[in-house]
Amino acid sequence: MKPRRPRLLAASLAVAVVVSLVGGYVWSQTVADNSIDVDARLSNPQDRAIPSDGSAFEIRPNGNVQGDPLPLATISNRDGADVSTAELLGGDPLVINFWFSSCPPCAAELPEFAEAHEEFGDEVRFIGVNTIDSVPVMERFAGERGVTYEQFRDDLAEFTDGIRAVNFPITIFVTSDGTIVEQTGVIDLEGLREKITNLQSQEELV
Repeated sequence: MKPRRPRLLAASLAVAVVVSLVGGYVWSQTVADNSIDVDARLSNPQDRAIPSDGSAFEIRPNGNVQGDPLPLATISNRDGADVSTAELLGGDPLVINFWFSSCPPCAAELPEFAEAHEEFGDEVRFIGVNTIDSVPVMERFAGERGVTYEQFRDDLAEFTDGIRAVNFPITIFVTSDGTIVEQTGVIDLEGLREKITNLQSQEELV
């Protein structure tokens, strides 16, 4: 008897072709269904569009603390000792500048503060409050820009939060009784002179 191998082979090939066609059809339908799902998910890109009014990039302003009392907070001196902001009051009026070294506007205005301190340091107490840097970085960075007045760290951001600061630098001008008479953002030497003169006139009313 002759073997049936050719017939069996032909039958196997036929089955394989059928299975392949069926499998291909099922796969194509699955891909098509998935494509429809993906298109449906992306059909409304407005849901993720950036607002046209620019609100996504809006910079919030600092809180207005003019007229408020100096907030009670704990800061630390260069030795790490706690100092209450209440301890800053009762002497000369205060110019308090909040800054940190990686803030370009802060760095740019520090020499202006150093010069203003040379002019008014006998009548007004200048204070720097650093919110980020370590003490060595803070002192080195300030010193390189001519700053010699005292610097404090606001490790827990108590003081910064107390004046509702969002953008830096920020400077507040405070009478000896603790009233914040003005606040500014970036300021130059002429601006400092003007604000300090106004602070001194307010101090006369205390």
